[in-house]
Amino acid sequence: MSPKQQRGEATVDRLLTSALQVYATAGQEGFTVNAVTKASGVSLGSLYHHFGSFDGLAASLYCRCLEQLCDTMNAALYRSRTPRTAIRALVKAYLGFTVEHRDAALFLHASAYSGYLASHAEEIKALKEVKFAGITDWLRPRIEAGEILPTPEHLVESLVIGPLAETARRWLSTTYDEVDLAEAERILPDRIWRTLRPD
Repeated sequence: MSPKQQRGEATVDRLLTSALQVYATAGQEGFTVNAVTKASGVSLGSLYHHFGSFDGLAASLYCRCLEQLCDTMNAALYRSRTPRTAIRALVKAYLGFTVEHRDAALFLHASAYSGYLASHAEEIKALKEVKFAGITDWLRPRIEAGEILPTPEHLVESLVIGPLAETARRWLSTTYDEVDLAEAERILPDRIWRTLRPD
């Protein structure tokens, strides 16, 4: 990699890191191009050079956070031997990521339906298909072997990830004080497994 490419990658990383910090401290209302360029020390022209627009920056940040979450879940999943232990591992990985990477989790859950992602919907959809394929690829032979109740793959994702996403979203929100992630980690694996087990 040439020095110019290295500088470019460093600039991209600085912009994405600063953008996440701005979002975490200032919220969606304070998540502006001016706030990000000020926090990063990177010029507006450089931001547009690398991302095309502020929406492009936000979409790239969303993709980065999503990759981190999915890589964490896939690593936990592929260390599992049985479907039941896999569900437990996925729950622990998702909720653990939410605690350990709160800023990234907050951006993911709060930005999922934000307008600034709309123009990059196809890019985000393609990334999700690749990253969530790791989960469905692990589960598919177990479904075929009868170890998991026959269920369309997209619904398996909804049954497993849906409760985790909603639990994390509520925990990250200031509205739901009663959400306890330790309690969720104890209870959710068996509840989710009951929806998937073949008997």
